[in-house]
Amino acid sequence: MTQTTLDFAPRPATDSHARDIAAVAGRVLIATIFLLSGLSKIADPAGSIGYIASAGLPLPTLALAGAIAVEVLGGIALAIGYRTRIVALVIAAFSVATAVFFHAALGDQNQFIHFFKNLAIAGGLLNVFALGGGRFAVTRD
Repeated sequence: MTQTTLDFAPRPATDSHARDIAAVAGRVLIATIFLLSGLSKIADPAGSIGYIASAGLPLPTLALAGAIAVEVLGGIALAIGYRTRIVALVIAAFSVATAVFFHAALGDQNQFIHFFKNLAIAGGLLNVFALGGGRFAVTRD
């Protein structure tokens, strides 16, 4: 009888390349949701301001400008790997704040899902913060 063992030892050339590909793919996939959300806010600023105001946040116009900046500029920076760690940390904090201020009605199944989706995205971004942007990033930080 032959015994099979799993070998999880790193293989430098292929593992490094796979990690670099995964890092850029992960950054782009996470950035996409923020870019789309920011662009939708630009397309309908009145609706976005109304939604922010309905959550009871002060200065909804200023909050909209901040959200667009984080989502669009942060999304682009994350996708291309510009100052990846700090950008990931800022967007992670934004995701948690969004969950708390806009999706905290956990009795509503839709809000429950959005709340934990935002926390999951923040978790992925914290992983980007911890590990950096990989080799295919504009800046190495």
